[in-house]
Amino acid sequence: MPSNPVEPSDIFKCQQCGDCCMGFGGTFVTEKEIKTIAGYLNTDPGNFVENYCQISGGKPVLSQGKDTYCIFWDELCTIHTVKPRMCRTWPFIQSVLVDTDNWQIMAGICPGIHTDVSDSDVIECVSKELAKNL
Repeated sequence: MPSNPVEPSDIFKCQQCGDCCMGFGGTFVTEKEIKTIAGYLNTDPGNFVENYCQISGGKPVLSQGKDTYCIFWDELCTIHTVKPRMCRTWPFIQSVLVDTDNWQIMAGICPGIHTDVSDSDVIECVSKELAKNL
């Protein structure tokens, strides 16, 4: 008897805790994301980068407050409808495909990540979500 395939929603359910919005290297934003978020905030892209980003490795990343949370975190994401791809895909990220131990590591900071699934199911779900968010 064939079993039902595991879906991404079976292995991750966001708890809206904001733990993924803390530190950990920052959230890179593309030129397209900068334009989209700037438009949402009614500012121009240059002003957005100047006032809401830091440069890391030559690329803009969303700034963090003194509490190390993303500056757009205020008990919920204040730019949720236009948040960057890096945020939209969490925790379905490329590094999990490189080493599935990363799924277990991320589960240590994210209460929404389920660890009672096989590596192959994790890989299948991560691949599916990454393809969907290209």
